[in-house]
Amino acid sequence: MSEVDRDQYIVSEEPYYRAVSDEIEMYEAAYEARMPVMLKGPTGCGKSRFVEYMAWKLQKPLITVACNEDMTASDLVGRFLLDINGTRWQDGPLTVAARIGAICYLDEVVEARQDTTVVIHPLTDHRRVLPLEKKGELVQAHPDFQIVISYNPGYQSLMKDLKQSTKQRFGGLDFSYPDAEIETEIVAHEGGVDAEMAGKLVRIAERSRNLKGHGLDEGMSTRLLVYAAQLVGKGIEPVAACQMALVTPLTDDPDMRDTLIAAVNTYF
Repeated sequence: MSEVDRDQYIVSEEPYYRAVSDEIEMYEAAYEARMPVMLKGPTGCGKSRFVEYMAWKLQKPLITVACNEDMTASDLVGRFLLDINGTRWQDGPLTVAARIGAICYLDEVVEARQDTTVVIHPLTDHRRVLPLEKKGELVQAHPDFQIVISYNPGYQSLMKDLKQSTKQRFGGLDFSYPDAEIETEIVAHEGGVDAEMAGKLVRIAERSRNLKGHGLDEGMSTRLLVYAAQLVGKGIEPVAACQMALVTPLTDDPDMRDTLIAAVNTYF
């Protein structure tokens, strides 16, 4: 296997992350213990940004895998490939992370099939090994290696959930949308708008979140608020920016769109 360039996975610049509680200290303690960590929270609330920030703060490589239902165990651990010289083994992202001592972040892990996610089990207990059965190799995880997974509990179902045998291998951190004051600060910083504009966007989002389970699967995320703020910062009228970034992506239902537009018109 050719040497992997570890530096390509280093987060070189500090990502903006606004702590809302003691999640930074809790994660640092978990990393010191090399405890696998599970991040639970709604879409667009800052889970991925948090992992990126912690990788930067700890100065550890970060390898991110966007999980999906078509992902197989081979996509994680690796497979044999054909080339002009015959066959060669290609490590998957999980194996690379275990070899070089990276943080391996499995984003939206419940999207992957349960028979795929079980391959992480030997890495998440005292063994810290990864068997490459097709290759006949047992990879001993680097001392710096850690697994982090995330998912949205609101999208769980009997078909898409983690096995208890998987859940109970992780420590967990709950994420949610920040309170209004902190979220306003985040939107203003990330979106490049003043606090007054950011505050209006946050109040619109709060109205939409009250509609969760009453016509909406999810309310407006912090990520969408940043998108709206960025459009406003580029000179787009606030109502048009909200229509594009907040209303249209959220629902296709005409009545619900009218309700959300009415909320927008309350503030603009």
